[in-house]
Amino acid sequence: MTHQKDGNVLEQVAQLLNDQNEENDGFRRVLRLILNETMCIERSHALGARHYERSEERTGYANGYKPKTLHTRMGALQVRVPQVRGDISFYPSALEKGVRSERALKLAIAEMYVQGVSTRKVTQIVEQLCGLEVSSSQVSRCSALLDAELELWRNRSLSAKRMEFLMLDARYEKVRYDGVVRDCAVLSAIGIDDEGRRSVLGVSVALSEAEVHWREFLASLQERGLHGVKMVVSDSHAGLKAALTARLPSVPWQRCQFHLQQNAGHHVPRQSLKGEVAQGLRAVFQAPNRAEAERLLKAMVTLYEKRLPDLANWLEKNVPQGLTVFALPECQRRHLRTTNPLERLHREIKRRTRVAGLFPNTNSVLRMVTSILMETSEDWECGKVYLPRKKDDHQND
Repeated sequence: MTHQKDGNVLEQVAQLLNDQNEENDGFRRVLRLILNETMCIERSHALGARHYERSEERTGYANGYKPKTLHTRMGALQVRVPQVRGDISFYPSALEKGVRSERALKLAIAEMYVQGVSTRKVTQIVEQLCGLEVSSSQVSRCSALLDAELELWRNRSLSAKRMEFLMLDARYEKVRYDGVVRDCAVLSAIGIDDEGRRSVLGVSVALSEAEVHWREFLASLQERGLHGVKMVVSDSHAGLKAALTARLPSVPWQRCQFHLQQNAGHHVPRQSLKGEVAQGLRAVFQAPNRAEAERLLKAMVTLYEKRLPDLANWLEKNVPQGLTVFALPECQRRHLRTTNPLERLHREIKRRTRVAGLFPNTNSVLRMVTSILMETSEDWECGKVYLPRKKDDHQND
């Protein structure tokens, strides 16, 4: 059976809309008609020929249709899914529900529902996002398909490009682990290559930010081909620092200036002085060169060594770790002085994961986060250059 001509389809759509009743039956029939026709056209493109058409580019043959019930906001919809035979695999993209991150979120919620973790609110979300019926077999099939795609991305080779700069950070998600709700660490890494383009290099879910977990994560990046790192930007977490010493011992480390300013506030006993200290630190970080930054820092230490000795000692010991970025061209410093790109990415992850609230297992949270990072990385890699090169200094002053 050949798919109908565009003119005939449009005529049927117009007729169905004219004949629709109060229960939106006409709209359902229009949607079914358009979906069926779209799937037939897509099958023809996949086969390289229309039904019964002779073509040297043909890769397979049409093999009838299989009925399928779709659950939509307008109710159940019966469609005919085109089948193929021959050395070709085909499934209509129109039946794939949304992009990877949306599919991962739906699966996370569906897993909660199937495993009995759901509440009344979760049940309502399942009905809206996943249809009226959610079975363990449906969840398992969808999870396997998506997990295979995400696993390939997480294990992709990194050897093609030299990643000159590496940003590392972690955030926490609530996960049911061995029957107990735990805060699990989601470790992630951003790389900036020698062309100035960003990409997400990897992600891992661990029980904490202990050295062993960060060390294993860094080792996995290196095993996949990470090379050419000139600087690492991160916060001063003890486990991460120890792992960097073990895996990237000779690479300069830039401590995130944003976190440094936050940490300084903990050593200021009076609220009235917090603004003054913050302003002084900003002056240090915004100095035109390292020599001036060190001069301003020394002046701050002298100013507070009698009034606030704890703060003065902390400034003298910790702030120099945030001055490594002065070794770079001025046009690059503001991009690499903090882990803000990762912080913004983590805010996006939080916006998406808070819908689920509690993940039923570590695989579920890894699927959700990976899907978001994968989509973000693809946008970055195809988008504009993030980090200006030294030869472009005059364009970015």
